[in-house]
Amino acid sequence: MKSWIVGNWKLNPASVSAVQALVDDLVEGVDAQSTALQNCHIMVAPSLLHLSQVEDILRTKSAAIKLVCQDVSALSAETGAYTGDVSAQQLQDLGVQWAIIGHSERRQYFNEDNDTLLNKMKHCAAQGLGVIFCIGESEADFEAGNTTQVLAEQLTIIADFLQHSEAADADYIANKLIIAYEPVWAIGTGKVPSVEEVTEVHKFIRERLQSFEATLAKTPVLYGGSVKPENAQDFAASEQINGVLVGGAALKADSFLDIAKAFSK
Repeated sequence: MKSWIVGNWKLNPASVSAVQALVDDLVEGVDAQSTALQNCHIMVAPSLLHLSQVEDILRTKSAAIKLVCQDVSALSAETGAYTGDVSAQQLQDLGVQWAIIGHSERRQYFNEDNDTLLNKMKHCAAQGLGVIFCIGESEADFEAGNTTQVLAEQLTIIADFLQHSEAADADYIANKLIIAYEPVWAIGTGKVPSVEEVTEVHKFIRERLQSFEATLAKTPVLYGGSVKPENAQDFAASEQINGVLVGGAALKADSFLDIAKAFSK
C-alpha cells in the first residue's frame, strides 16, 4: 500500500503570490524526486480561496499531486441558497478529488456534530469525492484514558453511513475513505504521542472499521499532530501508520517532501 501524505494549509498562505511560490516549489520538488517519492500519494489542501489557482497549476504542471478541499457543504451536494458554502458537486467539477471533514478545528469553532458530518459524507459520496475523515480526543480525554471511547463515538458516523446506504455506497467507502487520527492536544502544540501509542490507537481504529464492514480493514489510517521531518521516520516505521496529515510543515515544500520521502522508504 502506498503512503498518503496530505498537506493541510489551513488559513495559509496570506497571498496569491505566496501560494504560487509554494506550489511551484512542490511541483519542482516532486518532479526532481519522483523516484524517492514513488511509494507516496502526495495531496495538498489549500484554502477555499486558493483552490482554483492551485488546481490550474497542478492541471498543467503536475498530475502527481492530488487536490483536496478543507471542507464541504453539509446543506447540499449540488446547489442552493447557502451563502458562503461550497458543494461537493462544485468541488468535483473544479477537479478536487478529496475533502477533509471532521477536523477538530471545524468541530470546535463551528460546532459541527455527527449529523452535520454524516450529511457531508453523504454529499461527497453522491459526487464521488473521497473523504479524509478526522477523529481525535482532547488532552483531558487522553489523560483520563478515554481515547478509545471518544474515537468509537466519532467513528459511529461510518457505521451510520453504511447502515443507510446502498451497496454502491458501501463500495465507495471501501475505496474513497481515509481516516486521519489527530489527537487534539498534539495539533500545532509540539506535543507528540509516542509511535507505540499511535500504533495501538490505529490498531483500534482498524478493528472498529472492520467490525462495520470487512472491506474497511484496508482503509488507510493516517496520523496528524505536530508531524515534522525530524519525527516522520519514526512514524513511518510503524506498519499501522499509512501516512500523515501535515499542518505547519506542509507550508514549506522542502519539509513537506522530506516527510513524504520518509514514508516512501
